Amino acid sequence: MPGTEVHLAHGPYSAVVTLRGGALRALRHGDRDLVVGFGPDGPVPDYRGVICAPWPNRLADGSYSYAGIGYTAAVNEPERGSALHGLAIHRPWEVLETAAGRAVLGCRIPAGPDYPTDLELAVSYSLSEDGLRGEVRAVNAGTSPAPYGVCPHPYLVAGPSPLDDWSLELPAGSYLEVTPDRLLPVGMRPVAGAAFDFRSARRLGPVKIDHAFTDIARDGEGLARVRVLDPSGTGVELEWGTEWPWVQVHTGDKPVGPDRLGLAVEPMTCPPDALRSGTDLVHLQPGQAHSASWTIRAVD
Repeated sequence: MPGTEVHLAHGPYSAVVTLRGGALRALRHGDRDLVVGFGPDGPVPDYRGVICAPWPNRLADGSYSYAGIGYTAAVNEPERGSALHGLAIHRPWEVLETAAGRAVLGCRIPAGPDYPTDLELAVSYSLSEDGLRGEVRAVNAGTSPAPYGVCPHPYLVAGPSPLDDWSLELPAGSYLEVTPDRLLPVGMRPVAGAAFDFRSARRLGPVKIDHAFTDIARDGEGLARVRVLDPSGTGVELEWGTEWPWVQVHTGDKPVGPDRLGLAVEPMTCPPDALRSGTDLVHLQPGQAHSASWTIRAVD
C-alpha cells in the first residue's frame, strides 16, 4: 500500500513499518517470522508492534493530574476501565524519512484535555546484519512541562512450535503484581520461587503472564536481553538499554479467538499507571528531548 507503509530489507532481514500507530507490521529473517504480523488494512490487532506514548500500558479510569491540573483521556479498554497504550495510537503518522534499510515515522500529539503539551514523536527503524534497531524520540514542543513514558509493543515469534513449548530467558528479579480484574498495580514481588522466575531459561508451559518486570540484570554496557527459543533451535532476542528500566511480558492470552500466538516483550520507561503513581516518569521540560532504542534479532 504505497504511502501508508514502508518496506525495508538488508541481507537476510526484511521488515514492513506502517503509519498505523507507527507500528512494525512485519519482521522476517529469511523465510521465518520474528514477530506476529498483521495485514495491510484495517485496525492493528492486539496493538501489535505499535509505539505506546506518552504512556505505556494502562492508565486507570483515563484520568491523572500533573502540576496541579487534571487531565482525562478516552477509556479505550472499557472492560477494565483504562486508557490503554497512550495517545499516539490514535494520531495520524507520516513518513519523515526513508533510505536503504531505514525509515523514520512521526506524529504530533497536541496539547489538550488529555495531555499538557504539544509532543512530537519520531520512531526510526533500521535493518543491519545485527537485526532491526528501533529508536523512539520525543520532543516537548510546547510551553509546559509534561509527563512522558513510552514502549514498543512487538509480539516475538521463536519458531513453529506452540508458545507453550518455547523456552524463555528473562533476566528480571522482580515483577509488579496486579489486580486480577483490571490488571492495575498492587505492589512489587520477587520472582524467586514464583511462576515468573525465568532468570534461567526454561519452558514457558501453560503459565499466563501479563506483568511488568524490573530489577533487570544487564551486561557491562548496560544492555539487557530477553531470549525466546523454539524446540527446533530457532529463536529471537530483544535487547534494550538503561533508558528502559522496565519490561512488560505478555503470553498473548485471549478469552476468544486465536491466542498465545507470540510473546509480547515491551521495554518500558515506566510501569503501568505511572501517570497516576509517578513511578519512573520522565518529566519533559519545554524543548527537551528523550530517546530510547531497542534491537530485535534472530537466534539460530
